[in-house]
Amino acid sequence: MSAELAQQVRQRRTFAIISHPDAGKTTLTEKLLLFSGAIQIAGSVKARKASRHATSDWMEIEKQRGISVASSVMQMEYRGCTINLLDTPGHQDFSEDTYRVLTAVDAALMVIDAANGVEPQTRRLLQVCRARNTPILTFVNKMDREVQEPLALMDEIERELGMTVVPFTWPVGMAKFFGGVLDLRKDQMRVFTPGEDRVAGTEEIVDGLENPVLSERFGDVYEQAAGEIELVREAAPAFDEAEFLAGHQTPMFFGSAVNNFGVQEVLDALVDLAPAPGERAAIQRVVKPEEPKFTGVVFKIQANMDPAHRDRIAFVRVASGKFTRGMNLKVVRSGKAIRPNTVVTFMSQKRELLEEAYAGDIIGIPNHGVLQLGDTLTEGEALQYTGLPFFAPELFRSVEVADPLKTKQLRAGLTQLGEEGAIQVFRPMAGSVLLLGAVGQLQFEVVAHRLEHEYGVKARIMPARFNVARWVTCDPADGGDVELKRFVDHNSHRLALDAVDAPTLLLEYAGELRAIQENWPKIKFHALREHAGLVFQRQLEG
Repeated sequence: MSAELAQQVRQRRTFAIISHPDAGKTTLTEKLLLFSGAIQIAGSVKARKASRHATSDWMEIEKQRGISVASSVMQMEYRGCTINLLDTPGHQDFSEDTYRVLTAVDAALMVIDAANGVEPQTRRLLQVCRARNTPILTFVNKMDREVQEPLALMDEIERELGMTVVPFTWPVGMAKFFGGVLDLRKDQMRVFTPGEDRVAGTEEIVDGLENPVLSERFGDVYEQAAGEIELVREAAPAFDEAEFLAGHQTPMFFGSAVNNFGVQEVLDALVDLAPAPGERAAIQRVVKPEEPKFTGVVFKIQANMDPAHRDRIAFVRVASGKFTRGMNLKVVRSGKAIRPNTVVTFMSQKRELLEEAYAGDIIGIPNHGVLQLGDTLTEGEALQYTGLPFFAPELFRSVEVADPLKTKQLRAGLTQLGEEGAIQVFRPMAGSVLLLGAVGQLQFEVVAHRLEHEYGVKARIMPARFNVARWVTCDPADGGDVELKRFVDHNSHRLALDAVDAPTLLLEYAGELRAIQENWPKIKFHALREHAGLVFQRQLEG
């Protein structure tokens, strides 16, 4: 292990921003970029019809609706660290994309709307983080509005999310009486002044949390905050780094992202507290980030980030070693060799050619279908990283092309959108009408929009009779390939193949599934599929 490699790994921070829709996640993303010096002007996320939009919301439909539906990746330098920031879709209909992004990060920044507290999507995302023991920092946003009391918010987070909260800052007042935050670790108050154009280092600082100037200046709201801090210090445990790194304790910060207030503290905390890249489990062994040989995993694929070039970018999390442009790599699933020469790093949809990258970095490899979600890339070693989830769809639609002459474009478009994980596409073994599977209704709307605007295909998306989907496999001990083939032959009328040719049982009622499970005890029925279908492909080829 070279000293240079170890040093580069120590300087990496890779994290995702997660929240319920409208909590201010995309605004905070912009302001983190602004405070790090990565951008000079923040996009206007409030004025949806304005010419400027959030840097991280690049897709046309996002600009029209004012929501994030695709994950964006941004890299910035701050205090000697390379920070890889992944902005995730807030809308629950795109939670599958968010779950996959969370497999590629070492920490998460949870944004909570101070008025609404813990919302359903926050709960779901936290469950994924907790399952992976991902360290979480909490930013309570919108303190410049009428919001819940901070003690009530703290109690709700602890109760709802099952985590101990350790306040690093504490608010003085709220809405028009919001005076700023008390920094409990630095023993000072940062005074709030509204305004989107304020940047780092311009806040007024008053030293000493018990400074009489604060009581004179802010009156009752300061006295209330001081009393709350006394309560918190008595009741809340001290910050414990091991508990934080295990995902059991979360540092909490208060602020107003739209006013650039409280952002600096969050950025500093990410550098000071969030872990550098750690080891990752593959099926064959555990891989350490400082190992000299490059390995990486494809956690996201995005088509048409540049509509002029009809490209497909595979987002790869570097897991170990050093990546250099033009190096020889092996796609473990297919055994194919690739030499990526036009690898890019991201500032949302803006990208720059990349010469090198280290563990923790996110790199983009343009390709034409060679790489799939869940693929592992190595310098030759047969490794397969695990943990990239695909969930059984809950909603189904059939899709037909309005113009029969565009059938080929429809299939090409849906194949690409299926491979990038925007929607699940199923090809029935009996019949020619393609089926779409999704977690939420909005996914179908986005697919129809993208088919029309990116592929020139107007599609009719119609109801389908299915409501239940399960991937099917069979253990070698129970007959393996032979038993699976027998099952497929008997049930071809209700089976389809997904993007990686994994056989999928499609049913109208949950009761049907119970009956089939009883009739086929050796077959396993999965509501979750991991990595790029290796098990399924081997069994089908057999």
